[in-house]
Amino acid sequence: MNARANAVRAGFSRGWTEFRGSFTNFQELAGGYLMMPAIFVVLAVFLGREPVEGADVSTGTVMMAAGVTMQLVMLGVVTVAQVLGTEREDGTLLRARATPHGMLGYGVGKVWHILTMSTVALLLMVVPGLLLVDGFSLRGVGGTLTLLWVFVLAMLALAPVGAILGATLTNPRTGVGLIMVPVLGLVMTSGVMMPITVMADWIQTAVRFFPVYWIGLGVRAALMPADYAALELTGTWQLPQVAGVLALWALVGFAVAQWVLRRMARRESGSRVQAAREKAMKRGY
Repeated sequence: MNARANAVRAGFSRGWTEFRGSFTNFQELAGGYLMMPAIFVVLAVFLGREPVEGADVSTGTVMMAAGVTMQLVMLGVVTVAQVLGTEREDGTLLRARATPHGMLGYGVGKVWHILTMSTVALLLMVVPGLLLVDGFSLRGVGGTLTLLWVFVLAMLALAPVGAILGATLTNPRTGVGLIMVPVLGLVMTSGVMMPITVMADWIQTAVRFFPVYWIGLGVRAALMPADYAALELTGTWQLPQVAGVLALWALVGFAVAQWVLRRMARRESGSRVQAAREKAMKRGY
């Protein structure tokens, strides 16, 4: 028990160290924290006064809700996959496997790192939006609490997906680009950027099996006025269903991800890591 507790504590410490280190890496600072908030806030400011047909809300507010959702999806899936793929290649996973309960500590550290990083990224999106975008606001205490629990469940649901995808990457640089194609496809068809009711019926049915749709629905429930729900599929926010679907994805995802990571770690060896490093050097990065 003490060994497992020590591994958990070490994981939290490692995650916190990685989080602080992300502020000293310009590429991670720009790509992970600043780029997407800057894009969506600027777009929302310029589009902020345009009304949305059929709802008493500005286009800027819709754009900000889309930005929050997309930020969570990109961090939870793409960033986790990239980090895991890179650390598999550089031998970090092999070193974790070699220590007692090392994979437990590694998993705790990654979850803590992504949660802290995502919290800052969310604040960098929401706070400037509140100050600069006309009509954008948290819908009282209820809206704030809704955004918080949707944020936590979203990251818990998405991080295992990113971990599973990252475990399959043979080249974390080009592989991430391939992952982004279906991720962006889901974002575009799940009602994040435009009302889902404009999509074909079969698309409306299909996207409800994935967490992106439910994350977007929960974010809109926190940030949009009540009458905007009329543009949703059922005309309501369906918050109990949002919580249930995301919790189910989190539970199943963590179980599958744990199995995948253990299987991947067992296959790793010093020679495989060295071969991966040599391939990376030949690619020039």
